[in-house]
Order: sequence, then C-alpha cells, then structure tokens
Amino acid sequence: MMKNRIQNWILAPFAACPGRMILLCVSGFLVILQRALRGNRALMRMLSLRVVQPVHRFLAVQTGKLPFSLAEVLILLAGTALLMFTASTLWKLVFRPERLKTLGRYLLTVASAGLAVYAGFCLLWGVFYYGDDFMERAGFETREITVSELEEVTVYFAGLANRYSSEVPRDSGGVCATDRKAVLEKSRTLYRAAEKACPELKGPAVAAKPFFFSKLLSLTDFTGFFFPFTAEANVNTDAPASEFAATVAHELAHQRGVAREQEANFFAVYASLLDGDPDYCYSASLMAYTYLGNALYSASPSAWEAVFQSLNEDVLRDLEVTRSYWKQYETPVQTVSNTVYEGFLYSYDQTLGLKSYGACVDLLVCQYLAQSRTQPAG
Repeated sequence: MMKNRIQNWILAPFAACPGRMILLCVSGFLVILQRALRGNRALMRMLSLRVVQPVHRFLAVQTGKLPFSLAEVLILLAGTALLMFTASTLWKLVFRPERLKTLGRYLLTVASAGLAVYAGFCLLWGVFYYGDDFMERAGFETREITVSELEEVTVYFAGLANRYSSEVPRDSGGVCATDRKAVLEKSRTLYRAAEKACPELKGPAVAAKPFFFSKLLSLTDFTGFFFPFTAEANVNTDAPASEFAATVAHELAHQRGVAREQEANFFAVYASLLDGDPDYCYSASLMAYTYLGNALYSASPSAWEAVFQSLNEDVLRDLEVTRSYWKQYETPVQTVSNTVYEGFLYSYDQTLGLKSYGACVDLLVCQYLAQSRTQPAG
C-alpha cells in the first residue's frame, strides 16, 4: 500500500503535466552533467571553442541584422508571460476548486521553465568558465604586482584620462556628451586592431545593442549584459556618457568568448586604446583609472591622493556625475540584484564575486607598466 502511494505521488505530476516534467528532468540532467564534467578542462575547452563559440558567432551575425535587441524582447515577453500566468493562477486559487492542483501546476511550470533557462546558460555560457584560461591562451602575463608598480600605472591612466578628456564632446555644463549612436556604430570595427594583435579575440563585426528600457538596467545596477541565447551585447543607454563606450567594449569582449568579468574589463581597455577612437580611449582610460585608483587607495591612500590631485576638472566632473547617477539607484532592488548576480558568479566558481570587476588591476599593470615608463601619457 505504502509503495503504491509513493509511486502514485511520483507519477502523478507526470500524468498531470508530462511536458513540464520532461522539461524539468531533462534540464536538471543537463545541469548535473555540466557540473559533474566541468572539472574536465579539455572537454570544456572543446565545447566552448568548437561548439558554443561557432553558435554564438552565427547567432550574433543573424541577430545583428535586427535594429533592436532581440534579447530585450525575449526578456520582456518572458516577464509578461510570468506576470499573466501568476495573475491567472491567483484568480483560480481564489475562485476555483482544486487549489492544490492549481498551485502544483504553477510551481512546476515556473520551476521547469527556470531550470531550462539555467541549463541553457550552463551550456551556452558556463562552459567558458571551465575551459583553458583565456589569458593563458592569448599569451598575456599575470603576476603579483607591487604598490609602486600599481602607482606608476595609475598615474599613466590618469594622464590618459586627462589627455582624452579634451577630445570628447561636452555639454554646456562641461559634462561628457559622447554621441551614443556614433559609439554603437563604431563598435562594429572596434576590435579589428585587437584581433590582429590577439587572434583569440576574433569575432563577428556586429554592433552592440542599445537596451530600450535602460532605466530598468540601472535600477538593477547593470551597465550592460551579454545574452548567450541570442549572442547580443546589450548596453545601458541611460547611464553616464563617460562610461558608455567602455561598457560597449566590455560586452563585446564577452561576445568574443571572454567570460570572466576581470578579463572583459581588461580587453575593453586594451581594444579601445589600440583602436584609438577618442570616445573609446577616454571612457576606457577613465574605467582603468577607477579600478586602479580604488586598488591604490587601499594600498596607499597618500599615493592615491597625489594621483587624484592630478586629474583635471573635466575628468573630476565626469567622475562626480557617474557617482551621483549610481547613488540614486542605491535601493533594496539594487541590493537584491547584486546578491543574485554575485550568487550566479559564485555558482561558476568565480569566488571574487562582484569584486572580480576590480581584479583586472593586475592585468592592466602587467600590460601597461613598460608603456607607462617609456610613453608617459601626460
């Protein structure tokens, strides 16, 4: 009797919702399989380079033909569907019998859909975290750095920011007023010079996509994101103009298979400076200075103060505009968003969590130390 009850309890969901249960089981199996095999770096590298990356390149070319972000459309449709399904379920729970069955169907639907999406991320993005290290394949040096080296490179990028600050358009208040449409159009060819210097960065010549509801991204503390299901690099067009071009370069690095955030930040700077476009150079220099400066402040506040005092009024104004902009979004929604995203990073063994955005400091110092000594920016 007990055995029959257990069998009925297990088989009942299959009988009531066979499609959902199959999706749940298949998705769960794929997630478990990926987690079990992710320690096999050779397999993960093969999947990322020979399977996923070609798929991303194909998708990027196809979605690149659209004048809007397909990712945004899919996200909005999914959100709308969830809200409508939730409202419908609540109505049924109030006005119809069989409440337990209705609730079970709702939970099973949400669980199966959510797990399917996560399984897709595991297959179309997660494999990149466990293949061979991108920096190793690309031949870039990473090592421990000294405070004096950190200070030298911070001085260098502060000088670059000062220099390029006079080459970008500004509004009547002296704030950076980069033409975002021009930056997006330029993004098609941004990585050409970087691809020649580092063939590992080869990717399709497609533009980043503006996110129409960018204020929603700001509310959740996102300047942009790469959507592996459509291979689109999506960017926030509401955030301050001074950080826009660097964000575009960062998301395009993801589109080229650079999964780790610290490496994407580094290549955003690397590609922008090699290209030489003033908007990209200024935004990238400002981003590099910010990460380097934060690290220098922790290591030597007095050294940081000296570098900070060297920044010109335009740079200081843009930094303050950026600080003020993001401060207005310091809400519980942003806190929850950061917590969820940090959990996502941890689930892929990115143990620095959100701090991994600042880990590009070592990469910047190693790459630009010699240049800071032989080609002063100021």
